[in-house]
Amino acid sequence: MSEKLYLRPNVVAEPLIDHWYAWSHLIPPATAAMNIVGRHLKIMESYVKAPQVHAAAVKNPAMLGGPFIDYREPRVAQIQDLIKTTKTKRSHLLELAAAIQQLDDMLRQEAKGYSLEPLYSRIPERLRGLVELVYDLNSQPSFRLIESLLYRSSYYEESAQSLMLSMIHQDDRPFVLSTPRLAENGDVHLRRPFRHPGLDELFKMKRTPQAFAYIKEALELEDELDEGLAKLLTAEPPPSYEPYQGQGVRWRYFGHACILVETADVRILLDPVLSYTYESDVSRYSYQDLPERIDFALITHNHQDHILFETILQLRHKIGTIVVPRNGSAELQDPSLKLLLRQIGFPNVYELDEMETLGLAGVEITGLPFLGEHADLDIRTKLAYHCRVGRHTLLFAADSCNVDPRLYERLHELIGDIDAAFIGMECDGAPLSWVYGPLLTRPLDRKMDQSRRLAGSNYERAVDIVNRFNCRNAYVYAMGQEPWLNYIMSVKYTEHSNPIIASNKLIADCRARGLEAERLFGEKEILLN
Repeated sequence: MSEKLYLRPNVVAEPLIDHWYAWSHLIPPATAAMNIVGRHLKIMESYVKAPQVHAAAVKNPAMLGGPFIDYREPRVAQIQDLIKTTKTKRSHLLELAAAIQQLDDMLRQEAKGYSLEPLYSRIPERLRGLVELVYDLNSQPSFRLIESLLYRSSYYEESAQSLMLSMIHQDDRPFVLSTPRLAENGDVHLRRPFRHPGLDELFKMKRTPQAFAYIKEALELEDELDEGLAKLLTAEPPPSYEPYQGQGVRWRYFGHACILVETADVRILLDPVLSYTYESDVSRYSYQDLPERIDFALITHNHQDHILFETILQLRHKIGTIVVPRNGSAELQDPSLKLLLRQIGFPNVYELDEMETLGLAGVEITGLPFLGEHADLDIRTKLAYHCRVGRHTLLFAADSCNVDPRLYERLHELIGDIDAAFIGMECDGAPLSWVYGPLLTRPLDRKMDQSRRLAGSNYERAVDIVNRFNCRNAYVYAMGQEPWLNYIMSVKYTEHSNPIIASNKLIADCRARGLEAERLFGEKEILLN
């Protein structure tokens, strides 16, 4: 009980909402309600009716990322229990989802361009005082959610939140967005809200050892979890971290869209999604390769592969300020990241607007407009970032899609040339319904759904960015190729896949002109003097 111990580097900490993997649409009450009805219950009820169909689907590569429960052994009885518990404990959220549907139907039928004031009395009771009715300039009706009040209502329940701790020894993990997480032997289920301060104390133990008695008290741990938690701790210290002390800049690629930019004084981490530490054929940086302090964590947009709660909850104690795009719509499909992050325990959340700049110790970070990749939905919570570090300039465009080159023409006039551009080229993309389907209150024609993609730039659009900013270096990233991302991405490319063909063409084009170009994979370190 008194020996000083560390948290093992291969301990997975999965954040859960009622046993479902927590992502940014499961925490805000309105989107959570719609996902329970439109995703979770549908998947579970389908599984109970035909578990063999799900078992076959998860073995088919063409079905990766589909709405199928992935368990090696049938779990029908447990899924039935989860359905029953969900309908009982979250009945108010089911009613909230029904009220949102009713409100949308009422507005579509009754709001014809005349004053909306008479319709307030007809708002479903579950939503009274929580929405504002509005028209756009073409008299198309809609409503905005008063999210700050929703978080302070009975619809937001921290009791649904928990963490499942387990050990991992390889990259392979089942796709998490379609399979509820049921405990296995050896798992430790911490039924604590995400904002619980004991979680910070637990994750600090990756570097700072503590006695078992200390962490048990910090987590308010039940005695029956002692044995399970003890197995997740070790007396072996992690390797020491050597901070960058040079006169220039060092950037490191951690996989997907996660990049650490360091000077001797400032540390910036973009879109934190990290691997754990274990033996693997693919070299990578992991949690052990992060500094003790991260001054800014920058989030480009509100998709699960760019704001991963499994990662950021483990980094919360390190992060000085987490920077998110300013939310301006308050519409169902665009929940506020600022409100969400503050609700789960992040004390310093800064909303950055388009063309707004913040700075620290010689580093300037400017938010740039981000077009595309959101299936044409009115979503404001998205930014690309321009970082100026001394005389070096870096553009992190993430999944921005260059649908209008004139935007980048205007930006070039303001910010000038770019030394290195990081461009996402997942140019196929999933259809709108893959992420936003549960939020739709009307059926969407399949052809329309397939035409509206969550896609980044293709070759023509990416090379236009490189040319327009006179980039000296072009890096393709955010492709989801790293094997440790399968559980949230389910992307399997071949040499014939459009994103590979398009990015190969960009790389060849740049290299033919003497530019440094590469599709990032695994890990990468660059020193800029």
